[in-house]
Amino acid sequence: MRFKLKGLTVAAMTLTLGLSAAACGDDSGSGSGGEKDKNITIGMVSGWAEGEAATALWKKLLTDKGYTVEVKNLDTGPLYAGMSKGDVDLFVDSWLPGTHEDYWKQYGDKLEKISAWYDSAPLTIAVPNYSPLQTLDDLKGKGGQYGGKIVGIEKSSGLYRVSQEEMLPAYGLKDEYKVTTSSTAAMLTELKKAIDAKKDIVVTLWRPHWAYTKFPIRDLKDPKGAMGKPDGIYTVARKDFSKDQPDVTSWLKKFRMDDKQLGSLEDLMENKYKGKPDEAVNEWLQSNPAFAKSMTG
Repeated sequence: MRFKLKGLTVAAMTLTLGLSAAACGDDSGSGSGGEKDKNITIGMVSGWAEGEAATALWKKLLTDKGYTVEVKNLDTGPLYAGMSKGDVDLFVDSWLPGTHEDYWKQYGDKLEKISAWYDSAPLTIAVPNYSPLQTLDDLKGKGGQYGGKIVGIEKSSGLYRVSQEEMLPAYGLKDEYKVTTSSTAAMLTELKKAIDAKKDIVVTLWRPHWAYTKFPIRDLKDPKGAMGKPDGIYTVARKDFSKDQPDVTSWLKKFRMDDKQLGSLEDLMENKYKGKPDEAVNEWLQSNPAFAKSMTG
């Protein structure tokens, strides 16, 4: 999902990669680049469904090619900082040019932008289908009805920044509402609880997300465009990654997912194999047998 934070202070991070290249198995699974280092560290932000799905998918694809893949769960700021220091190799959930703009300004000269794998990903404000609200303008004067809050996610997210600092002022809502912060998981729990009780709630969300298929929700229209234009979802990497890992880079440049592919994988991960991403990926690849070959074949 997406995220920028100004004045970020990041603690020093040391991520130690484990096995040596010699312990990674048969090199016959690699491409023509002949990389000596077969260890890859992928950074991931927990709760960002599209990033969790894409990360689990690439862990499987790279493991099948003989790589040792380590997934590091990090907040957005430390993840970008870790890549800038070379402690994290890849991040497959970078929202550019808008949502992660601040992080890119801070660290972009030490990173590589590999390619966008999802073309149009908007930030949204969502309500249950039974809500009388239709547009963000409709929130005016109704703060008491919604407890003066729009339920948000992590404060380090660009979604929080855009919602709190841009959307609220644009619609004259800054004195009436506050975008709360917690975690993506906590936001989704509040959303489900409110819907089950048929209560009013407004949440920050984004597309693509499995919540749109699981819950009866819709986006509030944004006539002023305060939530910004849709971003692309990019794979980004530490500096010199493409030089060190030409095969992996060439595969990642071919990576694309459409709504049906991504939605079906997210559904398996969230609803059938919760907490077991590897099993979700295995079933998804069995149902999409040509996908792996199109990426790494």
